[in-house]
Amino acid sequence: MFDISDLRATIVPKSDQLNAEQLLGGPITVHVTEVRIGSSDEQPISIHYAGDDGRPYKPCKTMRKVLVFAWGQDGHQWHGRSLTLYNDPGVKFGGHEVGGIRISHISHIERDLQVSLTATKGKKALHHIKRLNISAAVNQGAALPSAESVDSINPDLGPQARAKRITDGVADGDAEGAAAALAGFPEPEYEAVWALLDGKTQTKLIAAWPVDS
Repeated sequence: MFDISDLRATIVPKSDQLNAEQLLGGPITVHVTEVRIGSSDEQPISIHYAGDDGRPYKPCKTMRKVLVFAWGQDGHQWHGRSLTLYNDPGVKFGGHEVGGIRISHISHIERDLQVSLTATKGKKALHHIKRLNISAAVNQGAALPSAESVDSINPDLGPQARAKRITDGVADGDAEGAAAALAGFPEPEYEAVWALLDGKTQTKLIAAWPVDS
Protein backbone atom coordinates (compact mmCIF):
# COMPACT_ATOMS: atom_id res chain seq x y z
CA MET A 1 0.00 0.00 0.00
CA PHE A 2 1.46 3.37 -1.01
CA ASP A 3 1.85 6.26 1.42
CA ILE A 4 0.82 9.61 -0.11
CA SER A 5 3.48 11.36 2.00
CA ASP A 6 6.27 9.61 0.05
CA LEU A 7 5.50 8.79 -3.58
CA ARG A 8 8.95 7.45 -4.46
CA ALA A 9 7.60 3.92 -4.13
CA THR A 10 5.33 4.57 -7.13
CA ILE A 11 8.29 5.14 -9.48
CA VAL A 12 10.32 2.07 -8.50
CA PRO A 13 11.30 0.27 -11.73
CA LYS A 14 10.85 -3.47 -12.09
CA SER A 15 14.41 -4.50 -11.30
CA ASP A 16 16.51 -6.79 -9.15
CA GLN A 17 18.56 -3.90 -7.78
CA LEU A 18 18.38 -0.34 -6.50
CA ASN A 19 18.05 1.94 -9.52
CA ALA A 20 19.27 5.53 -9.88
CA GLU A 21 15.74 6.56 -10.88
CA GLN A 22 14.54 5.61 -7.41
CA LEU A 23 16.73 8.41 -6.04
CA LEU A 24 15.21 11.16 -8.18
CA GLY A 25 13.20 12.22 -5.13
CA GLY A 26 16.38 12.69 -3.10
CA PRO A 27 19.18 10.78 -1.35
CA ILE A 28 18.56 7.81 0.92
CA THR A 29 20.59 6.44 3.81
CA VAL A 30 20.72 2.63 3.90
CA HIS A 31 21.77 0.28 6.70
CA VAL A 32 23.81 -2.69 5.41
CA THR A 33 22.46 -6.09 6.46
CA GLU A 34 24.48 -8.38 4.18
CA VAL A 35 27.06 -8.37 1.40
CA ARG A 36 26.87 -11.15 -1.21
CA ILE A 37 28.90 -12.13 -4.25
CA GLY A 38 27.05 -11.15 -7.42
CA SER A 39 26.37 -13.16 -10.54
CA SER A 40 28.40 -11.16 -13.09
CA ASP A 41 31.82 -9.55 -13.54
CA GLU A 42 30.15 -6.18 -14.10
CA GLN A 43 28.30 -6.37 -10.77
CA PRO A 44 30.39 -8.69 -8.57
CA ILE A 45 28.81 -7.71 -5.25
CA SER A 46 25.32 -7.02 -3.94
CA ILE A 47 24.86 -4.92 -0.83
CA HIS A 48 21.61 -5.78 0.89
CA TYR A 49 20.12 -3.28 3.30
CA ALA A 50 17.16 -2.96 5.63
CA GLY A 51 13.93 -2.60 3.62
CA ASP A 52 15.52 -3.22 0.22
CA ASP A 53 12.54 -5.39 -0.90
CA GLY A 54 14.86 -7.69 -2.83
CA ARG A 55 16.53 -4.80 -4.70
CA PRO A 56 20.05 -4.57 -3.24
CA TYR A 57 22.56 -1.87 -4.05
CA LYS A 58 25.05 -3.12 -6.65
CA PRO A 59 27.84 -0.54 -6.64
CA CYS A 60 29.79 0.28 -9.76
CA LYS A 61 33.55 -0.29 -9.81
CA THR A 62 34.31 3.28 -8.75
CA MET A 63 32.03 3.09 -5.73
CA ARG A 64 33.41 -0.37 -4.86
CA LYS A 65 36.86 1.21 -4.73
CA VAL A 66 35.52 3.90 -2.40
CA LEU A 67 33.98 1.29 -0.11
CA VAL A 68 37.10 -0.88 0.02
CA PHE A 69 39.19 2.22 0.72
CA ALA A 70 36.82 3.31 3.50
CA TRP A 71 35.86 -0.03 5.09
CA GLY A 72 38.56 -2.46 4.02
CA GLN A 73 38.55 -5.58 1.85
CA ASP A 74 36.52 -7.88 4.13
CA GLY A 75 32.87 -7.60 3.15
CA HIS A 76 31.84 -9.43 6.32
CA GLN A 77 32.87 -6.33 8.26
CA TRP A 78 30.50 -4.10 6.31
CA HIS A 79 27.44 -5.52 8.04
CA GLY A 80 25.76 -2.97 10.31
CA ARG A 81 27.30 0.05 8.59
CA SER A 82 25.50 2.78 6.68
CA LEU A 83 25.70 4.71 3.40
CA THR A 84 23.97 7.72 1.97
CA LEU A 85 23.26 7.22 -1.74
CA TYR A 86 22.17 9.80 -4.30
CA ASN A 87 21.49 10.14 -8.01
CA ASP A 88 24.33 11.87 -9.84
CA PRO A 89 22.82 13.02 -13.16
CA GLY A 90 26.32 13.60 -14.60
CA VAL A 91 27.25 9.91 -14.72
CA LYS A 92 27.89 8.91 -18.32
CA PHE A 93 27.38 5.65 -20.20
CA GLY A 94 28.27 5.30 -23.86
CA GLY A 95 29.14 8.99 -23.97
CA HIS A 96 25.70 10.06 -22.76
CA GLU A 97 24.70 11.43 -19.37
CA VAL A 98 22.32 8.82 -18.00
CA GLY A 99 22.72 9.29 -14.25
CA GLY A 100 24.00 6.82 -11.70
CA ILE A 101 24.16 6.03 -8.01
CA ARG A 102 26.94 7.65 -6.03
CA ILE A 103 27.89 7.66 -2.34
CA SER A 104 27.97 10.94 -0.44
CA HIS A 105 28.31 9.77 3.19
CA ILE A 106 29.79 6.68 4.87
CA SER A 107 29.62 5.61 8.50
CA HIS A 108 32.47 4.01 10.48
CA ILE A 109 35.24 6.28 9.22
CA GLU A 110 37.21 8.61 11.45
CA ARG A 111 37.07 11.62 9.18
CA ASP A 112 35.89 12.83 5.76
CA LEU A 113 37.64 11.14 2.84
CA GLN A 114 39.05 12.38 -0.45
CA VAL A 115 39.85 9.64 -2.95
CA SER A 116 41.28 10.24 -6.41
CA LEU A 117 40.17 7.43 -8.72
CA THR A 118 40.38 6.76 -12.43
CA ALA A 119 37.23 7.96 -14.18
CA THR A 120 37.44 7.47 -17.95
CA LYS A 121 40.32 7.07 -20.41
CA GLY A 122 42.96 7.45 -17.72
CA LYS A 123 41.51 10.65 -16.29
CA LYS A 124 41.29 10.97 -12.52
CA ALA A 125 38.32 12.29 -10.57
CA LEU A 126 38.30 13.35 -6.91
CA HIS A 127 35.58 11.79 -4.76
CA HIS A 128 34.77 13.58 -1.52
CA ILE A 129 32.98 11.38 1.01
CA LYS A 130 31.53 12.81 4.22
CA ARG A 131 31.62 10.96 7.54
CA LEU A 132 28.19 9.62 8.49
CA ASN A 133 27.94 9.32 12.25
CA ILE A 134 24.52 7.87 13.03
CA SER A 135 23.91 5.76 16.10
CA ALA A 136 22.82 2.13 15.81
CA ALA A 137 19.40 3.06 17.16
CA VAL A 138 18.85 5.53 14.34
CA ASN A 139 20.08 3.00 11.74
CA GLN A 140 17.52 0.50 13.04
CA GLY A 141 14.66 2.92 12.46
CA ALA A 142 14.42 4.63 15.85
CA ALA A 143 13.54 8.30 16.09
CA LEU A 144 16.19 10.78 15.00
CA PRO A 145 17.71 13.15 17.57
CA SER A 146 15.00 15.35 19.02
CA ALA A 147 15.01 19.12 18.92
CA GLU A 148 15.33 19.22 22.68
CA SER A 149 18.48 17.08 22.78
CA VAL A 150 20.18 19.23 20.16
CA ASP A 151 18.93 22.43 21.73
CA SER A 152 20.66 21.43 24.94
CA ILE A 153 23.92 21.73 23.00
CA ASN A 154 22.97 25.00 21.37
CA PRO A 155 19.99 26.56 23.15
CA ASP A 156 19.90 29.62 20.89
CA LEU A 157 19.18 27.83 17.64
CA GLY A 158 17.55 24.40 17.31
CA PRO A 159 17.74 22.01 14.36
CA GLN A 160 14.42 23.14 12.85
CA ALA A 161 15.63 26.75 12.69
CA ARG A 162 18.98 25.67 11.28
CA ALA A 163 17.30 23.42 8.70
CA LYS A 164 15.04 26.28 7.62
CA ARG A 165 18.02 28.59 7.13
CA ILE A 166 19.82 25.94 5.09
CA THR A 167 16.70 25.25 2.98
CA ASP A 168 16.11 28.99 2.42
CA GLY A 169 19.73 29.48 1.41
CA VAL A 170 19.53 26.70 -1.18
CA ALA A 171 16.19 28.01 -2.47
CA ASP A 172 17.75 31.49 -2.83
CA GLY A 173 20.51 30.07 -5.04
CA ASP A 174 23.30 29.91 -2.46
CA ALA A 175 23.76 26.15 -2.24
CA GLU A 176 27.52 26.53 -1.82
CA GLY A 177 27.13 28.87 1.15
CA ALA A 178 24.49 26.62 2.70
CA ALA A 179 26.67 23.52 2.22
CA ALA A 180 29.65 25.28 3.78
CA ALA A 181 27.52 26.34 6.77
CA LEU A 182 26.17 22.82 7.24
CA ALA A 183 29.66 21.31 7.00
CA GLY A 184 30.71 23.54 9.90
CA PHE A 185 28.03 22.29 12.30
CA PRO A 186 29.12 20.09 15.23
CA GLU A 187 28.37 16.41 14.53
CA PRO A 188 25.15 16.03 16.60
CA GLU A 189 23.65 19.21 15.11
CA TYR A 190 24.73 18.26 11.61
CA GLU A 191 22.98 14.88 11.84
CA ALA A 192 19.77 16.35 13.19
CA VAL A 193 19.64 19.15 10.61
CA TRP A 194 20.43 16.80 7.70
CA ALA A 195 17.57 14.53 8.71
CA LEU A 196 15.12 17.46 8.56
CA LEU A 197 16.03 18.53 5.01
CA ASP A 198 13.93 17.40 2.07
CA GLY A 199 15.44 15.26 -0.68
CA LYS A 200 15.72 18.07 -3.24
CA THR A 201 17.63 20.27 -0.81
CA GLN A 202 19.92 17.37 0.15
CA THR A 203 20.71 16.68 -3.51
CA LYS A 204 21.68 20.31 -4.16
CA LEU A 205 23.82 20.39 -1.03
CA ILE A 206 25.66 17.21 -2.04
CA ALA A 207 26.45 18.75 -5.44
CA ALA A 208 27.75 21.93 -3.78
CA TRP A 209 29.61 20.24 -0.90
CA PRO A 210 32.93 21.98 -0.14
CA VAL A 211 36.05 19.98 -1.03
CA ASP A 212 39.13 20.61 1.08
CA SER A 213 42.23 21.55 -0.87
